Amino acid sequence: MTGPALHLAVEIDGDGAHPAAWRRAAHSPDQLLTPRRVARVAAVAENAGFTLITLDDGVLPPGASPDPVGRIGAVERAAFVAASTSTIGIAPIVPVTYAEPFHVSSQLASLDHVSAGRAGWVVAEEERPEAARAWGRPLVADAEAQARESRDGVEVARALWDSWEDDAVIRSVATSRYLDRERLHYIDFTGETYAVKGPAIVPRPPQGQLVVLARPGRVPAAQLDVALVEGRDLASVAAATAAAGTPRVFAEVEVALDTPDATGAERVADLERHAPWTDQGRLRHIGPADRLIALLHELSRHVDGVRLHPLVLDEDLSVLSRLVLPALSERRLVARPLPGTSLRSTLGLERPANRFAAAAAAVAAQEDAR
Repeated sequence: MTGPALHLAVEIDGDGAHPAAWRRAAHSPDQLLTPRRVARVAAVAENAGFTLITLDDGVLPPGASPDPVGRIGAVERAAFVAASTSTIGIAPIVPVTYAEPFHVSSQLASLDHVSAGRAGWVVAEEERPEAARAWGRPLVADAEAQARESRDGVEVARALWDSWEDDAVIRSVATSRYLDRERLHYIDFTGETYAVKGPAIVPRPPQGQLVVLARPGRVPAAQLDVALVEGRDLASVAAATAAAGTPRVFAEVEVALDTPDATGAERVADLERHAPWTDQGRLRHIGPADRLIALLHELSRHVDGVRLHPLVLDEDLSVLSRLVLPALSERRLVARPLPGTSLRSTLGLERPANRFAAAAAAVAAQEDAR
């Protein structure tokens, strides 16, 4: 852990982490994909003081009937939420197993412009063979090949974000020039399965580089800003954190909290009658808010942040907002984003220098020294 406070993120896709969460939602099923629903959940998270919301995605439906079988793209939802929020970070989950990294880079750079520097990217992978057919691409079959696509995709996106220097847009009325073409650069990436020339079609993002999050081992630590570590107990999380090698580490925690109407265990049992809550190797808290507060306090000794996966958003997010975040704030254990700050600034990460500008400056310095 490198910072003085714990940053809290929350996953807000669908109705919650449980596949049958919609059965306990406070709205009718046809309201799930409406803009009002997405904006309301994001507003609750922002007002509660969360640092970041993440939005899951994938080319395949998230569930099988009668559970939810559709979602709107995460980048599109993120752009919509960006316009209705002002301080919270927004990170869509975008796989690059089959998607074109050039397009992904452009979408995410645009999101950073729309959100005024509050965008992140959770790198994930399309693991089901049906995804290849949906994309019309050859199957990326094994874990090693999927990791290669993620690694190359992140490398391409980061290079494209730097392909425009910060001052490439000059808007010179006197010379009728909008761009300084000398400050745009080819990236000339050649990987095992594709090549990308560049430059980007979107100016450098406000943050320079978006905050990139992923599970350790899927993307090299040097390409990540935040590792999302898992573990069924504190010792496992601490060990994963020590091995991550990234500037920041967030622990993945699933929560089912006691509410005024039912305990967390009763709510889980109710939903388990319809579908299992699959164990994904994450810490899981089922019970009262004060025990979650104690768990987060303990986690703050090991990690920089926690991404929460609520059982049912309409039930657990309310408890998190009323009881958990206020208690952590009173103990000065959580950091609320400030207006006008970028996600990188909130997380205590520096804005990276442009690689091409830095290289040109180094060459100029060498010439001056001769």
